Amino acid sequence: MKTVPTDFELETDRLRLRMWREADLDAFAAICADPAVMRFFPNCLTREKTAKLISMGRDCFERHGVFYSPLEVKSTGEFIGFAGLDVHSAGSLSFAPCVDIGWRLKQSAWGMGYASEAARAWLRFGFETKGYEEIVSFTIPGNSPSRRVMERIGMTRDGAGDFRHPAIPKDHPCSVHVLYRLSRQEWKHQSG
Repeated sequence: MKTVPTDFELETDRLRLRMWREADLDAFAAICADPAVMRFFPNCLTREKTAKLISMGRDCFERHGVFYSPLEVKSTGEFIGFAGLDVHSAGSLSFAPCVDIGWRLKQSAWGMGYASEAARAWLRFGFETKGYEEIVSFTIPGNSPSRRVMERIGMTRDGAGDFRHPAIPKDHPCSVHVLYRLSRQEWKHQSG
């Protein structure tokens, strides 16, 4: 894994969102190989594909200043997954160019509000620091846990925006996705 800048960090009450470290790969590979964690994705990831995902995040950070960052519990230093923003160029998705927000946590971190907490920090960063006008999120219809996070952080489903993910074969059960949106104006109104 290539060395990346170390000058990025966001903090919430319980979490540190930071740059990737060499030591994160094994823990993240275990998360991406867990069938329960990956049940809403086409398949589990190998260690090599997980390393590539981290590398793609590094590239996104170098180009756009956002990425899916590691989540670390501040009180223990435990690595529990990732959350962050990704930039999609025109043509990559039917509604691109766009910025999307996403997360992936290990099972022991589920149900504790970590995904929502990290997502709120990334929304603030995206809207206030980066000046994005809109942030989207998408998943398969059956991914109720992620859809609840999307709704909890103020996103609204765009029923007309449902789509087949171009990177997933059309006959695969994970090909159809639901689309959620949040504009900066809506976020400001909700944030008070």
